Amino acid sequence: MQKILLYYMFTPIVDPITLKLWQKTLCDSLNLHGRVLISHQGINGTVGGDLEDLKKYVKATKQFAAFKNIVFKWSDGKKEDFPRMSVRVRRELVGFQNSEDEFDVDAKGVVGGGIHLKPKQVHELVEKYGDDVVFFDGRNEHEAKIGKFRNAVVPNTNTSRDFINELESDKYNDLKDKKIVTYCTGGIRCEVISAMMKKRGFNEVYQIDGGIVKYGESYGDDGLWEGSLRVFDERMTVDFSDHAKVIGTCSHCGGSTNNFENCAWANCNELVLICLNCKQNPNLLFHSELCRTNAMSLSTV
Repeated sequence: MQKILLYYMFTPIVDPITLKLWQKTLCDSLNLHGRVLISHQGINGTVGGDLEDLKKYVKATKQFAAFKNIVFKWSDGKKEDFPRMSVRVRRELVGFQNSEDEFDVDAKGVVGGGIHLKPKQVHELVEKYGDDVVFFDGRNEHEAKIGKFRNAVVPNTNTSRDFINELESDKYNDLKDKKIVTYCTGGIRCEVISAMMKKRGFNEVYQIDGGIVKYGESYGDDGLWEGSLRVFDERMTVDFSDHAKVIGTCSHCGGSTNNFENCAWANCNELVLICLNCKQNPNLLFHSELCRTNAMSLSTV
């Protein structure tokens, strides 16, 4: 049996290079595939492989004193969902623009971040305060097209680097006295976003502990989540049950879909939200008409 592990931990790392070499050796010895990012702020990983090998990985990683309290999240999948095992050192653990100046990290994690809520506590907050609770999507905008929390605010972001400008605009001023619940795939982006929001005058900020993944484990598609979860490996999307709601719409015919495809022009990094019927037409597998024109011109050279 194979599974996928997701995890992160913000904690000061003195020597990221040495940690990278250890993690790469460990992952290779267990025949794992996936991605591990390391910075002086901590570690963030998604790895897939045989269940017993993943258990060994968890045990070995937790033996490093700084990582003994890491929470590992299990997900369906296999190591072939990743092309290889990549372990890299980055300046920032999450790719926000100049986030090093936005928050500090100590042995307990991000300093000044939002209050962590378990999925049950999220429901209790909504039941008690109703419309005063606002879900705030901490992911890129395209991810919310196929799945989000009911009535969530979805910022206009193409990458994580766009969040600072979004938060410093005036468009969310009316939310600053609301109870904000931030959420993202596994929780890591909300650690940073919640701290950014508090720094900019949002008075009461929470984050879902373990992100959408943990919420889905608890409530599946019978709670406040609607749709599919976008993931960044060969699976592309994950559903929490066999009755997941389809909220995405095909960019061509407007039909219901949760299917993303890479733009057919190799130089474009954008995705196309397209139904399986329209997907059969090769001319529709482009993010834009410009992409199609560029691809066609290259094919005639």
